[in-house]
Amino acid sequence: MPQIRQRPQYPGLKHDQIHEGSKCGATCSKFYAQRDYCVWCTHSICYGFHCIPIGEGRNDVFSAIITRWPEAPKRIIYDFACALGPYCMTREPVFFANTQFAIDDFHASGHTKCAPAAFLKTYAQVDPRLARINTSAAECGNGGISRIRKSVSYMTQARAIMFTRVFISIWNRTIIRKRRNIK
Repeated sequence: MPQIRQRPQYPGLKHDQIHEGSKCGATCSKFYAQRDYCVWCTHSICYGFHCIPIGEGRNDVFSAIITRWPEAPKRIIYDFACALGPYCMTREPVFFANTQFAIDDFHASGHTKCAPAAFLKTYAQVDPRLARINTSAAECGNGGISRIRKSVSYMTQARAIMFTRVFISIWNRTIIRKRRNIK
């Protein structure tokens, strides 16, 4: 997705854009590691990617959404949504006013100190339609990305980006063709 705006600066927030280390949030016990950050829809289509040399944090996701989406998504299902929601709402409350942040089912078990309001399963108890959402789409997609991780690690940055972009384009086209044949 093309960049449509610059990431705003928030001088009133003391730690804005500071790398957050390897922990999800102040009260969350979940840890994360370095990896590629890909934005996946629930149909396993990749909207874009970003290579992160150190563990991803809230700023990576926030920056991708605020700089590339004309409107905030209705729902963000993410393994660190417990910290991402407050992070986004602190910075852009109007932009994210109608966005629901929820932890996907795959990662929920690792969030032992997070409130039930952080889990998609909790929302699905009230709205059963949410239970039909493929919350593992990102994990399936990241499994596909893992096929090229070793090859990319030996490439220059420019080649790695080009190779990843071609891989994701082929991945998306394959998923779209499969979905069209199903219907």
